[in-house]
Amino acid sequence: MRTANDAAGVTAELAAVPAHERVALVDPRFVGHVHALRLALTDPRFPAAAVRGALSVQPEARTALVRAVTATTATARTSGSGGGAPTAAPARALGPAESLERETAPTGVPATVPGRAGQARPPLGSAPRPGVDAGGGDAGAPGAGAASSADATLRAPDAAHASGEYAESRSRTRPSGTAAAPGAADALTAAAPGEATHGASPDRAAAAGVHADAVASHRPATQSRSVAPAEVAAMHGAGAHSRVDDLAAALDAEGVPVHRPELGVLVAAVPADALSRAKAQDAVDAVDDERVRLRSAVKSRDGFFTTFCISPYSRYIARWCARRGLTPNQVTTASLLTALIAAACAATGTRPGFVSAGVLLIASFVLDCTDGQLARYSLQYSTLGAWLDATFDRAKEYAYYAGLALGAARADGDDVWALALGAMVLQTCRHVVDFAFNEANHDATGNTSPTAALSGRLDSVGWTVWVRRMIVLPIGERWAMIAVLTAFTTPRITFYVLLVGCALAACYTTAGRVLRSLTRRAERTDRAAQALAQLADTGPLAELVAKAASRGPSSYLAPLSAALGAAAVLAGTAAAGFGSWVPVGCAVLYAVLAGVAVAAPLKGPLDWLVPPLFRAAEYGVILILAACSEVNGALPAAFGLIAAVAYHHYDTVYRIRGGTGAPPHLLVRAIGGHEGRTVAVTVAAALLHHRNQGFTIALTALAAALALAVLTESIRFWVSSGAPAVHDETGEPA
Repeated sequence: MRTANDAAGVTAELAAVPAHERVALVDPRFVGHVHALRLALTDPRFPAAAVRGALSVQPEARTALVRAVTATTATARTSGSGGGAPTAAPARALGPAESLERETAPTGVPATVPGRAGQARPPLGSAPRPGVDAGGGDAGAPGAGAASSADATLRAPDAAHASGEYAESRSRTRPSGTAAAPGAADALTAAAPGEATHGASPDRAAAAGVHADAVASHRPATQSRSVAPAEVAAMHGAGAHSRVDDLAAALDAEGVPVHRPELGVLVAAVPADALSRAKAQDAVDAVDDERVRLRSAVKSRDGFFTTFCISPYSRYIARWCARRGLTPNQVTTASLLTALIAAACAATGTRPGFVSAGVLLIASFVLDCTDGQLARYSLQYSTLGAWLDATFDRAKEYAYYAGLALGAARADGDDVWALALGAMVLQTCRHVVDFAFNEANHDATGNTSPTAALSGRLDSVGWTVWVRRMIVLPIGERWAMIAVLTAFTTPRITFYVLLVGCALAACYTTAGRVLRSLTRRAERTDRAAQALAQLADTGPLAELVAKAASRGPSSYLAPLSAALGAAAVLAGTAAAGFGSWVPVGCAVLYAVLAGVAVAAPLKGPLDWLVPPLFRAAEYGVILILAACSEVNGALPAAFGLIAAVAYHHYDTVYRIRGGTGAPPHLLVRAIGGHEGRTVAVTVAAALLHHRNQGFTIALTALAAALALAVLTESIRFWVSSGAPAVHDETGEPA
């Protein structure tokens, strides 16, 4: 870290930090919990984030920060505020092999860390309490709260790795991340390159250590008391004027959105005097922030099974992983490997294999919950995390379906591939309904609906909330059901129950969303229309029709055209059977109607139905043709083809959620779009029906080509620097 005395010094120090690094400003008088600082300084998902007395800025907002520093200093100079002689705390860089040890200091004696070459470490935070996260003290010299406003700048990590920053453990730092930035009043402190604690990758970075003034009056965790909301509000809102808060307001005014995390009972304050500092420190001591941190690691909205049967202990597994330096991505990978082993056990076709598969599937789900809780516990939101979590969930579930189908064939020769493929199609279409509805409505204006009002009233009756969450058969309930049925019944029964349960859940959720859409008066934005168009995955055939049939917006023409096209191609394919040219004609008609559906912006009340209707048509045609072909290997090949296409669609969803838009249009055109692939499959069935393995070979080749194209582009994007740091905080059932 570096200490600067004026705006010019801060600007110079900011310029010295590499452009790809995040920087943070911390008032030297800051008093609060370590986790309050983590929330403000180490979350990579926002261009800027702040709590009282602390502000972090991502590279894209660095220019705006420099302007804000200059502007607020000029304003302060004009108004005569911010006087006082600056007293900078000593600073130095941490070397790669060094670790920052928080020491317990006697009353009134600052805790320090020895520096190299005679340099001294500035005062650090409060000594760790037994059973409570270390740190969390003042950020200035004793009595500094009486001085005028002060600011400190330090370099923050790229993400939030916090190994060692936990209860009953000493804090460990990692090379090149955050440095402590305490200083006396009126000092501006800035970090220089190479001084911090983030790890070598964006997912492994240390939480900011900004502390000072070790205080001896710490209560043990067992004596923690609750803090009244009014007391917490006083700690958050009252106190000395801070230029850090001025800078946050200036960024907001300039159009840079500043994320302000909800702290709840956590304290973040800039005390105005010694008495306020003592009260703030007392409030810090009174709250067990480790308990708060564990509680906040769990989604606020989740399924019944996950909430009551998994999360009560998986959060402690997450903390165990964090203490050992494991990342969420590593836990996600472990979950995938466990599920693949479960699928292999199911493929044995033996009862011990089925039982082992059920147990391992639950273990995989526990790890699946743990990875998200680990990310929230240590704020390790990586550029890969959400993508891996989402795609691995689907890979695990679909691999397990394939394992059950192989196990059924090996056990008693029962062919359930059509059921496995049907379960995959139904589940994927359900997800597309969820994604499309949310994208269409999350930023709608005038969003009112009697159906939504009724749902809100039902939320006040506790048991109805859990019943409705269970009805939709989220991933926890679904995997638990599959695991139990696998262990005690047959694969065919497992798929029958799964298909019935998912069908009922799909009817319930889709009907409710249709009612909401029909009864609400809302104006959808251009962004929502663009997201729906990207989710539609339109190819060159439908694009040509859309250009020729250009029209103005219409309330229901888009979903009606999509529904007619889907019904025509599905009914025609089912009626004509395998080997007929009728499905080809129906597929061409479907391409025409698909083009009509997307010829105008998708802003109608039911236009969010267009993408799931397209998915149902494309997947359904492949399923019907493979099931009717009676060609050896056609159903497994169709399973692989739909899995490759579904991966492309999930990848599109998470790019849109990250704010980066759909995959390149060139890729979408190259793989044909949904209508082009539908036409291609029907043509292959008509041309190759008389050849023994011709249709199977065609499906396999198409699946391999699609998988190679979409995986190559997807991996290139998600490992690039432009990938978004997203994480699912909605709690929406998967």
